[in-house]
Amino acid sequence: MEAQWLAEYPHQAADNRPRKRPRLAWDAAPQLFPPPKAIPMLYCGQELINGNFTTAFLPPPPIYYAGPPRNLSPPWRPDDKDGHYVFTLGENLTPNRILSKMGGTFGQVLECWDLENQESVAIKIVRSLQKYREAAMIEIDVLQRLGKHDFTGSRCVQIRNWFDYRNHICIVSTYVEKLGPSLYDFLRKNSYRSFPIDLVREFARQILESVTFMHDLRLIHTDLKPENILLVSPDTIKVHDYKIPIRPPKDGSVFKNLPKSSAIKLIDFGSTTFDHQDHNYVVSTRHYRAPEVILGLGWNYPCDLWSVGCILVELCSGEALFQTHENLEHLAMMEKVLGPLPKHMIARAERAEKYFRRGLRLDWPEGAASRESMKAVWKLPRLQNLVMQHVDHSAGDLIDLLQGLLRYDPDERLKARQALQHPFFTRCHRRCGY
Repeated sequence: MEAQWLAEYPHQAADNRPRKRPRLAWDAAPQLFPPPKAIPMLYCGQELINGNFTTAFLPPPPIYYAGPPRNLSPPWRPDDKDGHYVFTLGENLTPNRILSKMGGTFGQVLECWDLENQESVAIKIVRSLQKYREAAMIEIDVLQRLGKHDFTGSRCVQIRNWFDYRNHICIVSTYVEKLGPSLYDFLRKNSYRSFPIDLVREFARQILESVTFMHDLRLIHTDLKPENILLVSPDTIKVHDYKIPIRPPKDGSVFKNLPKSSAIKLIDFGSTTFDHQDHNYVVSTRHYRAPEVILGLGWNYPCDLWSVGCILVELCSGEALFQTHENLEHLAMMEKVLGPLPKHMIARAERAEKYFRRGLRLDWPEGAASRESMKAVWKLPRLQNLVMQHVDHSAGDLIDLLQGLLRYDPDERLKARQALQHPFFTRCHRRCGY
């Protein structure tokens, strides 16, 4: 059988997972006609084998009967060079028909039609490499724990079930395209026009509530970014844009779209970890990575709050705060926006000589990789000036909140529950209908 039980991949929480249904006949349509009766083997006489007479039989001839064609499994294909499952639109994936590809990096996410329940679902097909299979089993544990406490599914997209198909872990969840696009996709399709501050406030409140919910369950997301935050509704409204967008549209439009609803959900818990696991490896997508991760100081819950701070700046400005792909440049950008790194963090940094001169000062601009890198750092404004350029009211409260979320020392950084009590949320502000 193609789908294998996961007993060969032991995991501590395996007994708590939902039991999988038998794989047998998942790809077959319900049988409308009874199978033909078994026909006995045909006797063909005796033949001499090794000095003994042995009865010889022949298999029966093929039997054909009327009936609808069976929805068989797709032909076996080798995975691609990266371990991704190779598929064709319209073929079956167990009891689901593949409709379209939705994305995914650590795996593929497919829109499928559930042939049993007659509804759309999203299925993440994890790469067949062992390290990704192990990460997928952790993600299943995380999703089950979240679903157990998030009864209404208001904070994250919930798992339906999972199965193992041709050495790929497949995670079935709510079809996310019933929801809206991610915040990043909304920005991109809107020519990177920023969101109004009152809408950013509502996004921030929900993100911090979800982070608080996860941290209370002793879970660390580690990959918070606009791509992993989905709008609940795809509906939009068109409003006049009084600001010049960062990337003006080709048609010169003076209007921009805004979400009709501010409700959001978190997705992609493939990198989520428990607080008791090893925290010495690198986490977070580059633009949202905390300084303690870059410096090799270990990380914990506060790394999520740094990511939240970076996200809020991006929602207000339309552009990622730290657009870089290199550690030294990233640290230089941090110092340009937030001021110098604390000396006690520099003293404990792993391989400090790689980034700092005599352990005292960042090796910048002397260590810059190129003149373009130096320009990218030089053009960045201080945090206060950056916020003031894009926020028309509540700027003071937002700056103070961001300064708490973007503190270098993780021990001094605001916790999620503390951030929710900040005046940016509690003070009476002018509302715009969200």
